[in-house]
Amino acid sequence: MTSVAARPTAAPVRNTRWVRGPIWDTTMACSWMPFALAALVWAGNVDRIEWLVGLTLLFSVSHQPLTMPLVYADAHVYKSRPLIYSLTPPVIVVLVLIGFQLDPIVVAVIAGVWNAGHTLQQRYGIARIYGRKVGQGNGKVEHRLLWTMLILALAVAAANSATPGRIANAGLGGRNQQGLTVLTDAAPVARLALPVLIAYALFLLVQWTRQELSSEQVNPAKWLYLGSTTALIGLTIVSPIAGFVGYVGSHAAEYYLIVHNHLGDRYPDAATDGGAPLGKAVRSRLGPFGLMVIYGMLVWGLILGLLNWGTYEVYAFTFLTLGAMHLFYDGLIWKLRRPEVARGFQIAQPD
Repeated sequence: MTSVAARPTAAPVRNTRWVRGPIWDTTMACSWMPFALAALVWAGNVDRIEWLVGLTLLFSVSHQPLTMPLVYADAHVYKSRPLIYSLTPPVIVVLVLIGFQLDPIVVAVIAGVWNAGHTLQQRYGIARIYGRKVGQGNGKVEHRLLWTMLILALAVAAANSATPGRIANAGLGGRNQQGLTVLTDAAPVARLALPVLIAYALFLLVQWTRQELSSEQVNPAKWLYLGSTTALIGLTIVSPIAGFVGYVGSHAAEYYLIVHNHLGDRYPDAATDGGAPLGKAVRSRLGPFGLMVIYGMLVWGLILGLLNWGTYEVYAFTFLTLGAMHLFYDGLIWKLRRPEVARGFQIAQPD
């Protein structure tokens, strides 16, 4: 019998495809670093850490209303789910009012888990943009790996006997302190789960590596972004406060950068976007940058106005409502299979 030599598997072609360009993409990938660095430099300084956490949370709040014009100033998006986009605001208003009657810690935990998941989903979505630019169609393993990494990092932080001291030394008070204490209270469960989480993470890492090596093309720009994400998640183990502000702050920074970059290609002309009001504004003399500046002035004016001249309850009600709408809507409007979304990221063929 004649033996047939197995054909060597061709190595995947490296095709670096940026969302915008190397400097812009690297800035986005590393946007968590200034927040985390400030937390590390100011570690032990209670006043500065409290100021940093407060400012980071305000910055995070400021990006959430940006989703509203993407829905309500684009008839094509609104008409894709008119019932949902009409009923969601009053439903969320009712839920927020109910939430005010619950234990603040319960609300903080629910909001924290939802925000953590939402932030990770955004990072997965950006990784998918990089993958889709070189024809990678299946992101399930990547999705599971990112989630497992985050849960593993939180479990390690919870199981670490030094974590309560690190949180206490940060000098946080009120609900921030109480919310992080919930993490340390889960230490017994976390210690039991660690071996399983580590084994599953390694299994997924091997699967992801094999999937990348079997692809026809790979995108090093995606590796840069995922590597930076891994470093951020790992930082949470070493310094929960630095990881927290980096995770929260970079989420908002990425959203601003992505939306600004996305608008021009998403709304190139009236024939393509159906004459959407947002498209008309994008193509006006203001352009995407001018619109973002006006948005920033309006939203920061609202934030500072409510904080200085309103009540905490009105501020909390306003931004909990807008925040919940943002979290829900983002899961609907940023699907790469939507032609207008793929167009905005210069991806030729949506799923």
